[in-house]
Amino acid sequence: MKDGRKSLVQLFVPISLELLCFMLAGMADTMMLSAVNDDAVGAVGTANTYIGMFIIMFSVITSGMTAVMTQYIGAGRPGVAYQARQIGLAFNLTIGVLLSAVLFFGADWILDTMGIAPLLKEYAKTYLQIVGGACILNASIPIFSNYLRAFGHTRQPMTATIIANIVNLVLNAFFLFVMDWGVAGVALATVISKVVNLTMVVVASNRLVQVKNIKDSVSKREILQQIVRIGFPSAMESVFYNIAMTVIISLLNQMDAEGLNVTARSYAMQIVNFAYCVSAGMASANAILTGWRIGAKEYEECDKGTKKAAVIGVIAGAGLASIFALFSDYIMMLFTDDPVMIDLVGKLLVVDIFLEVGRATNLVFVQALKTSGDALFTTVMGAVFMLLCAAGGTYFFGIHLGMMAVGAFIGMALDEGVRAVCMVARWQTGKWRTMKLISE
Repeated sequence: MKDGRKSLVQLFVPISLELLCFMLAGMADTMMLSAVNDDAVGAVGTANTYIGMFIIMFSVITSGMTAVMTQYIGAGRPGVAYQARQIGLAFNLTIGVLLSAVLFFGADWILDTMGIAPLLKEYAKTYLQIVGGACILNASIPIFSNYLRAFGHTRQPMTATIIANIVNLVLNAFFLFVMDWGVAGVALATVISKVVNLTMVVVASNRLVQVKNIKDSVSKREILQQIVRIGFPSAMESVFYNIAMTVIISLLNQMDAEGLNVTARSYAMQIVNFAYCVSAGMASANAILTGWRIGAKEYEECDKGTKKAAVIGVIAGAGLASIFALFSDYIMMLFTDDPVMIDLVGKLLVVDIFLEVGRATNLVFVQALKTSGDALFTTVMGAVFMLLCAAGGTYFFGIHLGMMAVGAFIGMALDEGVRAVCMVARWQTGKWRTMKLISE
């Protein structure tokens, strides 16, 4: 396997470009929605957060499946990697059907329970029913995309994302400005683009990865145990993240009746996600290499490579965040001409510089630890500090000290920074070297 491996750069560039294209599509959605009004922007951002909260079950399988596949591939057993994909697909499809029904029929109850601002509710309900009702697509796309990436085929998921985003952009323009369908049009365009994405990654995985006939297998029970060993703690980490984000959004909704602070967060997140995609791309690329190297018992290469990836991620992520903060006024003019909104988002982007330093470090080491099999530690640390620093910090800095949305971003930056220190310290202990997942 070693001779056929791709380098960090070969993996990182397509993954980051894929994420970047995804973020560009999100910004295009926001810019087009801002032509409707700012309430629509805030509503869709809030609805997306709630959708994320309800589809965390998919990560039980997806994250664990990727770790198991890369280690078996590194050990020269690709047939078992295919077996892991089949188990993951069956699980996610089942959960996807159930969650699609919950999000479609329970949209009213979900939004009322979360205490969404009254001005945002109808927009959010429309988006939640259409996009959330099709979340089976969110269950399927990562299975096939991660399967391709695990074998080093990173260009194909990127291409699928680019084409799907072009479809999304064209349909957004048509549904918004020709058909005048508003938020419903944006939601429908999102669903259609995901169908395109899924179709392309399914075709690519069947064409490029020819391992299903390899006579090498492990019992389904053992594979599932290996997947759940990583996937369940990872999913619980996502649970705590979504709980923290829900608390944060609820607190932001309480800060003003007009939804100014929650809408400012939505605008800011669209911008800072470009810095995030670089850090996340680096973390994902290094996680693939980590799985390959651990499967092949190349522990020193794994250690050096992960530290190198973290340094590059910090430089790139914080550098982009600094550029966004410096030119925030000009960027925000693409979205709105409200001077109060422009000023508030500018302040959030300054805080985000510090947030990205912690987040880039955190992402790289968390993904590497999970891929090695050390997922429980990352979950415990995530649960403690996301709730204590991110959610608690939003209340303390945002409401108690009156810093509003700026206080929320300070709390989130504190969370990422503290967890980054914990993850680096855990990696330095070397315990990850003893947590190999796969059977000999």
